Amino acid sequence: MADSLSASGRSSEKLSLQSLQSKMKIDPEGYETELGLVYNQFKSALDLFQQQAALSFASSSGVCADPTIYKDLSDRATFLSHVTPFYPKQLAEFPAQLAEFLKSSARTLPSGLRCHVTQALILLINRDMVDISETLALFMELQTLGDRTLRNLAFTHVVHSIRRMNKKHKNEAKNRALQNILFSLLQQDDEARAKRALITLCELHRRKVWFDDRTANSICMACFHSSSRIMIAALSFLLDYEKIEDNENDDSDASSGEDDPNPRTAQVVISKESIYKAHNKGTVASKKKKKAKLQRAIRSMKRQQRLSSENNNSNYYSPFNHLKDAQGFAERLFSRLQTCNERFEVKMMMLKVIARTVGLHRLILLNFYPFLQKYVQPHQRDITNLLAAAVQACHDLVPPDAVEPLFKQIVNQFVHDHSRPEAIAVGLNVIREICLRIPLLMNEDLLQDLVLYKKSHEKAVSIAARSLITLFREVCPSLLIKKDRGRPIDPKARPKAYGEVNIVSSVPGVELLEELNDDDDDDEDKEDSDDVDDLASRGSDDDSENEEMVSASDEGGQIYSDDAESEDGDVQDGSVDEDGDDAVDNDSGGGEGEDEDEDQEENDEDSYVVDDELEKANVAHETNESNARAIINKVNKSTARKRKFSDFDGQLLAADTSLRALKKMTEEKLKKPPSDSTDGILSNEDFQRIKELKAKKDAKIALNRQGFKVPSSDDLSAKRVDPATLEVHVRARLNKEERLALVRAGREDRESYKSRIAVKQKKTGGQSNRQKEHKKQMPLAAKRAKVARSRQEKKKKQSLSGKQFRGKKAWK
Repeated sequence: MADSLSASGRSSEKLSLQSLQSKMKIDPEGYETELGLVYNQFKSALDLFQQQAALSFASSSGVCADPTIYKDLSDRATFLSHVTPFYPKQLAEFPAQLAEFLKSSARTLPSGLRCHVTQALILLINRDMVDISETLALFMELQTLGDRTLRNLAFTHVVHSIRRMNKKHKNEAKNRALQNILFSLLQQDDEARAKRALITLCELHRRKVWFDDRTANSICMACFHSSSRIMIAALSFLLDYEKIEDNENDDSDASSGEDDPNPRTAQVVISKESIYKAHNKGTVASKKKKKAKLQRAIRSMKRQQRLSSENNNSNYYSPFNHLKDAQGFAERLFSRLQTCNERFEVKMMMLKVIARTVGLHRLILLNFYPFLQKYVQPHQRDITNLLAAAVQACHDLVPPDAVEPLFKQIVNQFVHDHSRPEAIAVGLNVIREICLRIPLLMNEDLLQDLVLYKKSHEKAVSIAARSLITLFREVCPSLLIKKDRGRPIDPKARPKAYGEVNIVSSVPGVELLEELNDDDDDDEDKEDSDDVDDLASRGSDDDSENEEMVSASDEGGQIYSDDAESEDGDVQDGSVDEDGDDAVDNDSGGGEGEDEDEDQEENDEDSYVVDDELEKANVAHETNESNARAIINKVNKSTARKRKFSDFDGQLLAADTSLRALKKMTEEKLKKPPSDSTDGILSNEDFQRIKELKAKKDAKIALNRQGFKVPSSDDLSAKRVDPATLEVHVRARLNKEERLALVRAGREDRESYKSRIAVKQKKTGGQSNRQKEHKKQMPLAAKRAKVARSRQEKKKKQSLSGKQFRGKKAWK
């Protein structure tokens, strides 16, 4: 290098490539000669290396025989890649030469030289000297080599380059070209290339860089690759995607909490006092600080709301949503599951993917449920995952007859008296989840048998049975016995029949707005209450006059004349004529009720019969008066609602004469107003009010239900079933090592075993309780009694000491 500098007319001091690189960046035009020399050295080193590779001068280990050529080539490639942006014309062919060198000799290059050349090419791509679309296939090829360092380097470069390209705006044409390259690699039979392409696509989709239908659909189609490893990798990504989403949400929350001065754990509350102080209290500088603090608090609250909304929206996403032909995908994968010879774990993964697809897209795959039925046994391996897949595959569009054998298998195998409590609890939870999706599977006898497990002493079993009761209180209370129904929201609720659909004929929630208008009209009706009271008082006066007339006729013992009979009989005759149904029900003859009544009135001469008829007429008149008052009230309400009656006076006369007419009027009054009476146009304020009323109604229902709400079929199909929820409250059995660990943990704070005497001798405290009793002060009477007792015992002992009988000797 010093020789080259002296030839160019400069000082002959020895310069390194790094110092020359920094000087060339400062003054590009002044070092063009040095650039040409270094570029020629690179070309000669490259030619020499290729000649040595052609003549097989490389050893069997892959290390070049001449290490100086290897070092010169790597140093000059790195140098030229740094100065290429400053000499675009002189080094226009250098990136293509570097890429061609890697493409042709990558497998024969030594590991260190290969990494240095790759880093030089990455630097050129980062400086926008080379397009990523030209080198993507090369970097995917480099990942298939056995070099782990090179594989990680190429993989991270591809992902970061595509992320950087789509950071500000997305170029769909460029993205589509890159995707076509990766899709073609994924469809190849070469396992190594297909695997690297799949890993790259999964990483870009997980980072939401390529978050489109084409990428997700290609990942799903990788489940049909001829290589089992590619299939397993695709299945693992699809099943674990929701777990990855949850982890990303946790990481984002943690990172936002570190950057946020107000952490999310502490709820930010902005009081009116703080707002008032920020604008009206203190100096100008203190007000400015308080306002800035308020703005930070408001930004923190907005950030929390945004993060919570993003978390709620992202939990239900899955790559299965982008399947173009979901039915064909499920059928193809199920046919491969039936014919494959993979190990049990792989079959379980395929089964989970099929169940997830069926549940998410609400497909009909009738052969899938008998296939599951073969594995439904309590001793089956991974039975909770299998049952979770069975629950996931159930939805309201599946015929109940297709799922009924599987449902009965679960009931018979898990829920019986000889089964373990863990199996019973899991079985009841699975039955609840299936009935939540297909309630028609349950019948009354089976439900009452399952409900009896609520009295079990096992906590998990009793909780599972009570959750089943809670579900059917909302879905179909009639299947429960009376004491288990509680107080349901809708006692007449029943599950929809198979294929039944509710068709909405009006704007949802309009009835809530009408009820609110009715309540407002009730306040207006209070103004007309005086007129109603006057009418009621008039009616009562007429009743009193009629009663006086009846009493006078009874005292005189006289019978009304024909005129009086005609006046009072008009009411009864009219009621009989107009209420023919009641007359038919009351008459014993049944057929000709009206003629028999008229003949009976004309031919009957008994005074008691006439008195009975008068009493009946008075009762009918009183009921008509009371019903007339109710009709007047309702008519006033109808006028406040601006409803039109065709013949108001005629209806009032009918109310005075016929109980049947009153019933008809009340039925008409209770009917909804016709749609023609209103224009049917709702304003924005009406829609906002409907939204508020719906929220209030839902909150009230939730309070009555104590927080339980039956989710819709769309929510059930979108959310994945977690196997852990099926065995909640179930205590797992401990093995011997775990039980011994618990025993040893309980002995940590306890001393070793010792006898009581050793413990007493080792005692270093005060006196014992017995010693304290000896020194306890006694009352005077007790002391005297004790002294007297001891004196008597002493005398007795002395008297018996010399007279002790020793017995006779046997030999005397």
